[in-house]
Amino acid sequence: MYYDEIGIPTRQISAENPTGEKGVACRWAPNPADPDLPFSGGSVHLGKGWKVRPFIKVAPHETVVLMDVKGSGSIREIFLTTDHHRLSELVLRFYWDGEETPSVECPAGAFFAMGHDDAHHAVQSIPVQVAPRAGLNCYWRMPFRRSAKITLTYDGDEEFGLVAYRVLYKLHEVAPEAAYFHAQYRHAVTNLDHPLYTTLDGVRGAGSYVGTYLAWTALQSDWWGEGEVKFYLDGDTDQPTMADNGTEDYFGGSFGFSPFNSDDCWNREQAFSYPYLGMPLARRDAANGPRKYSLYRWHLEDSIGFTEGIRVEVQTLGLRDRRYRPLSEDIASVAYWYQQEPHALFPPLPIVEARRSR
Repeated sequence: MYYDEIGIPTRQISAENPTGEKGVACRWAPNPADPDLPFSGGSVHLGKGWKVRPFIKVAPHETVVLMDVKGSGSIREIFLTTDHHRLSELVLRFYWDGEETPSVECPAGAFFAMGHDDAHHAVQSIPVQVAPRAGLNCYWRMPFRRSAKITLTYDGDEEFGLVAYRVLYKLHEVAPEAAYFHAQYRHAVTNLDHPLYTTLDGVRGAGSYVGTYLAWTALQSDWWGEGEVKFYLDGDTDQPTMADNGTEDYFGGSFGFSPFNSDDCWNREQAFSYPYLGMPLARRDAANGPRKYSLYRWHLEDSIGFTEGIRVEVQTLGLRDRRYRPLSEDIASVAYWYQQEPHALFPPLPIVEARRSR
């Protein structure tokens, strides 16, 4: 907490200070001819230090380094925004302590709980907030012991305007027992013969599961949220240790996310966004599908601990005539957890065409 951290040095990386070093921010003089200062034209009449390099440009298929620092500390805040609408084409990767494979690999929108390219929306929660028009903010604590590196890759083909960012971090020793932050993206369409979506699998070692985000596209008509969310812990095979009693229940709602005092439970989903859980998007333009939902559940006060590994699954089940029925649904997800390194390899990130919203 802030009252426990008096005197701990704070640094912030941004386009105005790409290294985060002390006393070196805002060091450029305006020069629109410099390709590294493409947005400095508005400050020519003001001179050095007056919003000369507030943004960066990212070219098609380019990877830019947002953060690359040495030492020990923890990230406390990340802010990102852009005028590019297809956030699935921008991929964030986080590397701790010089590791070769990332501990976080996610499209930017999904990482900030906004996974539908064509349906941007606000998020009002504790660790993740999306503010108008597309201010992406997160407050997950991310410790590192020797180094921290964050990259942003643009997988699209069209030129776009700008990216603005900042990463605020503190410099301090990290306790030996502190685990590293991880986030993994997946995307699949479930099969009617096996209506099951895997949010996370293959994790090895001890850790703590802290969050689920789903960008759910309902492809069928009628109600879609009857499937149970299951947590297979520490070697569970056929039967999980934990099972919620329905998708709507896991994300904190009930009776189809319908409005208060409604007699009609199904297909009247009401958007909501709370500190620990929410469905901030409920797009029901087409009654018979596809309809789009954005769902998050943060396990901040009720993290799910494991000692050997974890697998997380959600069934895609609907309800018709009082019978559960399998559904083929289009789902993208991000799982968030902490564990000690090394982590198991992530599955390959879906190609950009597969990440774009239907």
